[in-house]
Amino acid sequence: MFNVAVFRLKDMLRYLVVISISIIMVIMATRFFRNKKQIQVNVNIGNQIEKAMEGTYTQTIDTQIPLISKIEENEKATKDSTNKYNYSTSFLETQISAINVTKENKEQETQEIEIAEQVPDNQEEVKTGVETQVVTNNPITESFNTQYKNVKIKNQTSINLTEEILTPNITIDNKKVIIYHTHSCESYTSSEKYPYTPTGTFRTTDLKYTVTGVGTELENQLKRYNIPVVHDMTYHDYPAYNGSYTRSLATVENILKTDPADIIIDLHRDAIGSRSDYAPTVKIGEDYCAQMMFVMGTNEGGLQHPNWQQNLKFAVKVQEKAEELYPGLFKPIMVSENRYNQHAGKYANIIEVGATGNTLEQCLASMKYLAKVISEVEK
Repeated sequence: MFNVAVFRLKDMLRYLVVISISIIMVIMATRFFRNKKQIQVNVNIGNQIEKAMEGTYTQTIDTQIPLISKIEENEKATKDSTNKYNYSTSFLETQISAINVTKENKEQETQEIEIAEQVPDNQEEVKTGVETQVVTNNPITESFNTQYKNVKIKNQTSINLTEEILTPNITIDNKKVIIYHTHSCESYTSSEKYPYTPTGTFRTTDLKYTVTGVGTELENQLKRYNIPVVHDMTYHDYPAYNGSYTRSLATVENILKTDPADIIIDLHRDAIGSRSDYAPTVKIGEDYCAQMMFVMGTNEGGLQHPNWQQNLKFAVKVQEKAEELYPGLFKPIMVSENRYNQHAGKYANIIEVGATGNTLEQCLASMKYLAKVISEVEK
């Protein structure tokens, strides 16, 4: 009786093992074919999306496809057989998110292209030795009280600007240029080519129509001569005009932490003054260009400014070269008792491009000649 019971127990265990193995094999086969079918669906979805997208969308999807393999590996590694993952849903959610980001980037690229069309990068060869003539209509009398060689200077301080102070015996070791704008929203007379909606008196927050857009053109032109440029387009005079110099100083100091540079240009437009139609203009060859003016600070206003003479020597050096290549491109250098944030750099300066009566195209034309002059300035 005992032997019979043992025999039947062994048979039952054998049957249970066979049945269990069969069940396990069925489950594994089912999961295998289900996953295989699901992966095929995902691949088909990927192919459909890939065909539907072009350019950057296709590249975006291509970078996301490897996520499917990662999800499969995580699924196979888990011990919870009830943890089911909808691969197609995950894939589509990932693609939609990526495509949305790509659309945002595409919109930004489109905006940059539109700005580039509004502010063209002149590619023609910049000539020297061409006829140059100041052609300002109804000009304001040019005044100066100091001169170094062919460079005229309007000294508004009580400092005696000696020949030693003005002699441009400097070395430009780092020709990288930082361009920024304390008064970012300064604009010009609207023209048929560059019409704009003002948001103030000769001011607009649409920076492509302002002195900031002129800065973009200067950046493009300097890069033609392989001069590195950092161009900051931060609003410093909007929404509040007061405090512009405090905000722009913080911007420049932050740039210098990562991008040291000797040449720092705060690009402005000349103030309105008593005549809004004042448009200082010089004709270079066939180009009508806005005249420019260096505005250089000193320490006479009481603020610490130990390197103002270095700044001034740089302005003299550049203007001396400009007078050699394109006489009249610059008006006399204005030397002021104010500091204008020029203590921040070795050769920091303000360059005012045109005035309210100039058009944007005249100011853009000036930039190719300014870049040429800077490129020709000896180290």
